[in-house]
Amino acid sequence: MTRPSRALGALRAAVVLLVLLLALVILRLPWIGDLGMHAATVERLRHALPRPGDPLVRADAPSPYYSPWTVLLGCLARLTGLSVWNVLRAGAAVALALLVSGIWRYARTLCGHRAAGPLAVLCVVLLWGVRDFAWSGFPGLVSLALTIAYPSTLALGLSFHFWALLTRAARDRAGWGAFLGLGGLWAVILLVHQFTGVVATLGAVGVLVSARAAATPGRPLGVRPLGVRPLAGAALGALLLWLWPYYDFFSLLRAGGGLEAVHRPLYEDLLPRYGLVLLGLAALLVRARRARWDALVVFCALAVLVFTAGGLTGHWSWGRVLPGVLIPAQLAVAVETCEAWGRLRRWGRAALALVLGAALAAGAWAQVGVLGYAVPRRALPAAVLARSPEPWPGYGWITPPVRYGDVVLARTGPARRIPAYGAYTVAPGYPDVFLADEAERLAAVRRYYAPGTSPAARRAVLRRYGVRWVVWGRGYGTPPAGLRRAVAGPDGAVLYAVVTPRSGRGAGPGSP
Repeated sequence: MTRPSRALGALRAAVVLLVLLLALVILRLPWIGDLGMHAATVERLRHALPRPGDPLVRADAPSPYYSPWTVLLGCLARLTGLSVWNVLRAGAAVALALLVSGIWRYARTLCGHRAAGPLAVLCVVLLWGVRDFAWSGFPGLVSLALTIAYPSTLALGLSFHFWALLTRAARDRAGWGAFLGLGGLWAVILLVHQFTGVVATLGAVGVLVSARAAATPGRPLGVRPLGVRPLAGAALGALLLWLWPYYDFFSLLRAGGGLEAVHRPLYEDLLPRYGLVLLGLAALLVRARRARWDALVVFCALAVLVFTAGGLTGHWSWGRVLPGVLIPAQLAVAVETCEAWGRLRRWGRAALALVLGAALAAGAWAQVGVLGYAVPRRALPAAVLARSPEPWPGYGWITPPVRYGDVVLARTGPARRIPAYGAYTVAPGYPDVFLADEAERLAAVRRYYAPGTSPAARRAVLRRYGVRWVVWGRGYGTPPAGLRRAVAGPDGAVLYAVVTPRSGRGAGPGSP
């Protein structure tokens, strides 16, 4: 066996190990962040597919979480009777397959070298920084372990396939059908995860600009070698977005408010979190010198502009475009390494392998805590255990007392998890752009838990929102009158039943 084939085999084996690791994570499905919200979305669709209402609170309101993907998962849950957790596991397996194959496929459209696919997967997953960071839509290893069942992972996988298909369509001057199909895929990505859809759009612009420039060397960029076919595809995509029945997609362009504060951390600690991607800057400069309008260069430049504008103007949610900065740089490292390999002498190859290998190893060690989500923590070495935070505890302990459709009063942390088990909360655990009375609901929760609130004011909150259960945590003080202890949970949390008279606003969507 030759050395190149051994190296290729080692790269493929490393990708297989990563996939197996994430498959173990899918089996355990660790609790974190918004998992409860996505589980609740599937549950609402299982019970009321045409008009499920708000997934988190009892209100007849649309939600951007009702996407083609979650509707499909809801139908799967309804037809098979599988638990929401098994449905999410099945969806996560599909998303993982699409993501790995998508990265591999797009890299091969950029470089014909057989190592480009597996090396690109390793770079995208491991080449981040020396401090782990998790956020939906960010394809780092730790982030994927915690968001593998989120719609954002599926949208990322579809985005890589979208860029690969668009690249080939542009190169081959494909016909109307191909570009109309790509327009439909673009709309699906935007509906499945809006932030990832923005990243997919910037990548598509990079592909089209690069194709236009390559088709007209020495001529102005304004010529149109592809004609109006890409515009026709975009128009069809926009029509599908407008026709989507579960929510008004274009109204999201006016959303802000609570979303901005939530995304402020995306602009913090940039170098520790993403410093290893600076290798990609050198690779992008090489590509820019070779072709000014290179697809990856344009993609990264556009994302940098949006990210910077968000930081300068305080639109922190624009920070969700950050994968559009990182992904083209990571891909450029993989592609340029493969391109340079055949031109370098033995010592040059050794130096390149040493630098990239050290960067990937540093990225892997920074994210080694992901092992704690895949295997029992007692089996981990001390050094790995120290890097592996415990997942959030679930809230399954509130069942069976709490039934589907019951309203539970809880603060933000529990409110992120409780809807996963079929209950509603008074206020959403995450900013809800379509919930008209969100601020009023949040104020009602704060008022109920405030130490100085009168019994009458607390009873008014319970009556107004038809509350049947209250979660009381350690450090909340003495539970108010009118509650009966039902069941105790972990970390000092207790579920209380409301025994005072109540008269809610009526049954909402999905109520028993």
